[in-house]
Amino acid sequence: MSPLRRLLSPSFALAALSLACAAHADYVWLERDAGGVASAYVGELGKTPQAASSVAAPRAFLADGKDLPLTLEPARMRIPAAAAGDLRLVASRVTDKGVLHYYQARSGRAETRALNDLELVPTEPGGNTFRLVWKGGIVAATQVNVETSAGWRRVLAPAQDGSVHLDTPFPGLYVLEVTAKVNGAVTVGGKRYEDVRHTATLSFEVRP
Repeated sequence: MSPLRRLLSPSFALAALSLACAAHADYVWLERDAGGVASAYVGELGKTPQAASSVAAPRAFLADGKDLPLTLEPARMRIPAAAAGDLRLVASRVTDKGVLHYYQARSGRAETRALNDLELVPTEPGGNTFRLVWKGGIVAATQVNVETSAGWRRVLAPAQDGSVHLDTPFPGLYVLEVTAKVNGAVTVGGKRYEDVRHTATLSFEVRP
């Protein structure tokens, strides 16, 4: 069971998640090299990554839920045994302003189901239309931010059915990001947090 599922009781309805657009925040995203080795970075694509140690309790896993080996390096979290299939990584941190922030990253768009509590999911394998899933239920994001390795940025607005569509006109790494806030305080380890946020990313490579 993920820390997020332990933190939030099952009685929380979808209304517990506020999808009001928040100011652009740091996020965690995944990249894979040609050999399949994956790296997770903290910060923003195109900028100098933050220290990998700035997030707590990172966990990498595939669709079967089994943890993958993860090595913490100064500027990245390295996952050397990333096999085929969509990869997930979760982590958290408390900011200097006392915000409890959960990061939930996914690499790949082959699978059409969500494993993380907050996740962007393609409507078909390899597709460019995505839905936002919160704890198993589909919700409509107010916006999804897109950044690419080529420096191209877009903000996607949802269609009437809540989905977002992204054209991928050129090769490179695409990172989709959405941030949401839980309505209400939570207590973790005996400490109460009034501001709890979740940032989900979906990254994938478009080949030439």
